[in-house]
Amino acid sequence: MSIHKSVKKVTTHQLREMKSRGEKIAMLTAYDYSMAKILDMSGIDVLLVGDSASNVMAGNETTLPITLDQMIYHATSVVKAVERALVVVDLPFGRYQGNSSEALRSSIRIMKESGAHAVKMEGGIEIQESIVRVINSGVPVMGHLGLTPQSIYKFGTYTVRAKEEEEAQKLIEDAVLLEKCGCFGIVLEKIPAALAKKVAETVAIPIIGIGAGAGIDGQVLVMHDMLGITQDFKPRFLRQYVDLNEIISSAVNNYIKDVKSNDFPNDQESY
Repeated sequence: MSIHKSVKKVTTHQLREMKSRGEKIAMLTAYDYSMAKILDMSGIDVLLVGDSASNVMAGNETTLPITLDQMIYHATSVVKAVERALVVVDLPFGRYQGNSSEALRSSIRIMKESGAHAVKMEGGIEIQESIVRVINSGVPVMGHLGLTPQSIYKFGTYTVRAKEEEEAQKLIEDAVLLEKCGCFGIVLEKIPAALAKKVAETVAIPIIGIGAGAGIDGQVLVMHDMLGITQDFKPRFLRQYVDLNEIISSAVNNYIKDVKSNDFPNDQESY
């Protein structure tokens, strides 16, 4: 029997066992109670309360504006809905880069106030001190390498990362470092599939990809993208499983029509 079907509560230990058994890990983002409940009941392994909430929930151009208080609000809503999935929360921009004390304070607030199970940080050796300090406090940490959206103004583009040998080698070294620091897993975003596969074979911790090919231990997508709620973002790595934008728009149009024509509510829908 797969771990996916047998466990009542997903833990970081079970994710590592899934990797060792060759069982793929399914991960999606979530930001609110209602959607998190649906995803959890559907059997998702990991829910990421992503700083992508800055984009899909708040309408910002980048992930940078979202605050720690806002992340805790979204995380609290998700945790209330979840019975099975592991809930990981992004540390927002400015809360861990260059200040391990701030990283620790922010991580503890997330864990205590939301009830989440882990935090995620973007970067490698540059944030090593913050990662180690948070892990040593007892908070599980997931790493994030490759395209790191919080550094978008440094990159200047959302194109594929680590195509050149020097950057690819640094990414491998950073992945090994994150494992040694104690990270329980790493997200690899928008890097060549061959490089991602090499990283997954180099480290013992699970590697979750988004735009990183199939040769790794699991996949993550932004829920709004894969459900077709987002309409203006269709990168090559995205598989859209349904067009909820069209379905919801059609339902709303029918509702408006029924209200305008006095068809709703009818006698059976009235007291």
